[in-house]
Amino acid sequence: MDKSLTNFQKKIGINFKNEKLLLKCFTHKSYNPVDNNEKLEFLGDRVLGLIISQNLLKFFPKDKEGDLDKKLASLVNKKQCANIAKSINLQNYILIKNSNRISNIENKVLSDCLESVIGCIYLDQGLDVAEKFIIKNWKKYLNKSLITERDSKTKLQEYSLKTHKTLPIYKLIENKGPRHKPLIKVSVKIKNSKNTIGVGNSKKEAEQIAAKKLLDILK
Repeated sequence: MDKSLTNFQKKIGINFKNEKLLLKCFTHKSYNPVDNNEKLEFLGDRVLGLIISQNLLKFFPKDKEGDLDKKLASLVNKKQCANIAKSINLQNYILIKNSNRISNIENKVLSDCLESVIGCIYLDQGLDVAEKFIIKNWKKYLNKSLITERDSKTKLQEYSLKTHKTLPIYKLIENKGPRHKPLIKVSVKIKNSKNTIGVGNSKKEAEQIAAKKLLDILK
């Protein structure tokens, strides 16, 4: 096998069974119009969407479909995929015509190649290994989404102080359920706003959800 692809396998910690398939996932259509990575890219795009969607449901169980859709789009778009491709140096392995310099490889090509790598991992190693690869490389971006979500209460406080010189008002509406898994309902409002309600397994979680809903209205 090509030495560079051996290095790639070491870099990502995966030993591929089908070396021809691995080579194919790096082959751009300009280099080989017939036998290239387009179908692997198609497959990898779907596998990536499935894994990220599954994790978003786990991280944000209270989100509506529209909110989850926005988060998904921000995590799997071409720019994000290109950034991750660069972080694992995919540009060093892509076979592309008339590209003598790494910097000439555009983001779309990098993004497509990353998706083809995911498709290759899925076919060669199975869904579990593909999921581990995705989570490893998207983890900090998923965590960033989670931190942003958890910071809604701070954002609402800053908005209220800046706009009205007063703090948001939170009220406990309901606390029910077993002690080990309570269900808490909280409302929040600022001056001249409606009450929005958040429900969570802790007062803090419920307040964050209520704050986020109010922020969405204020936007």
